[in-house]
This record gives sequence, structure tokens and C-alpha cells, in this order.
Amino acid sequence: MTTAPAAPALPVAAAPHRALAVQRLGLVPYAPTWALQEELLAATVAIKTQNREAVAAGQPPQPTPNHLLLCQHPHTYTLGKSGKPEHLLLDEAALAAHGATYHRINRGGDITYHGPGQLVGYPILDLDNFRPDIHWYLRTLEEAVILTLAEYGLRAGRIAGLTGVWLGWEEGAPNPRKICAMGVKCSRWVTMHGFALNVAPDLAYFGHIVPCGITDKAVTSLAQELGRPVAVEEVQERLLPHLRALFDAA
Repeated sequence: MTTAPAAPALPVAAAPHRALAVQRLGLVPYAPTWALQEELLAATVAIKTQNREAVAAGQPPQPTPNHLLLCQHPHTYTLGKSGKPEHLLLDEAALAAHGATYHRINRGGDITYHGPGQLVGYPILDLDNFRPDIHWYLRTLEEAVILTLAEYGLRAGRIAGLTGVWLGWEEGAPNPRKICAMGVKCSRWVTMHGFALNVAPDLAYFGHIVPCGITDKAVTSLAQELGRPVAVEEVQERLLPHLRALFDAA
């Protein structure tokens, strides 16, 4: 069963604060980037707690921030809370031989790969500023990727029941292949983790895992589909306007 790439509706009512602070981090190790996400999330949750107390005391709340971290990682495998460790097909020695690290983390989903040539986005958003709806949030992230890929002439879409963005997603297509994986966490309606769009990574690294726990579908990249090099920085700057527009963010 497949679904067409329909655009998600914008929030019903305008939220008071949708400013989006973007950090372009470049190539950065996974662990400190995860720690930065946790720090930003904790700070936002703390403001929300203070606001609840302020409102109860008859005082105005302060706006909560919204962040977007854009980066690439060295070769890294991450396993979500619902993932199976056996979906990593390398032992510790083989990980070291491939120059890769492995992290069990607190997002949803199974195992995935991050590496150079992959655009990773970590939105730390207060969904109370947008729409407190995880389904809407994930579909909106997907839509931003779908619109970005359309700029390269690729018709991407969704497969029912499988989060992320796919090529060959249409009913009866012979070769469905994932180009963007997603996995998130939400605490007090503040998000972390996010999406990983394969621009031009070494796809051989996906052969060392069962990607997202899915055994019957392939993984692809923008460079592989186009048959030419593509720069992560170029795709990043094409994606940002779609994210801002779909989230109605300043």
C-alpha cells in the first residue's frame, strides 16, 4: 500500500513564536551533537515549566526557542529504543576496522547509519509553537524532503506504515528504495533527533546493518539516482526554505 506525497496542512492557529535558529555544524562527531540536542531540549522544557508557573501566578509566559541543527557525522550506527541489536551485523572489532562507532540512543525506530555525504537534521522544536501532533510533525518533515527532491527531478513519496521518504514508492513499483530515514523523540512536546537524507554517502555502510529493521527494500542516495556528485551544502540550502515554509517559521 502506498500513499501520494500530499502536502500537510499548516497549523490551524498562528503560534506566537516560530523563530527558527539554524546552526550549520558541518562534519561533527555523533556523541557531542547528541549531547547538544539534550541540552537544548532541557533548556526549552525548563522554560515551559517556568511558564506554567508564571501563568498560574498571573504572569505572562516567555517565548520558547526553536532550533535546527544541520550536520554530517563520521561513520556512525545508531539504534533506537525499539530496535534490535542483532540488526547491527558488525562486531566490535569489525566496527573499528570500518572506522565506525555505535550508539544506543533514545529516539524511536530501529538501526540506521550516519556518515559523510549524508545531510542530518535535528529540529529541537516546541511543537506548542506549531502544532502538538507528532504525526503531523513527521509528515511535515517528510514533505520538506519530498519538495527538495522534486527540485532535482525526483518524484519521492511515502509508503504507508513506513516512516521516511522513498523513491519507487508507487503501488506496484519494482524497486522501492529509501532515501531519507527519520526517528524522533518528543518530551513535553519538544522534539529532538530527526532526519537523515542520503545525498552522497558511501552506501556500502548500509550493508552492515538491517536498515530501520526493513529486510525487503533498498537504500539509495541523491547522487546515485542522478548519476553525478551532489554537495550536501547545496541540498541543505535547498531544504531550508521548504522547512521554513511548511512550518511557517521565521
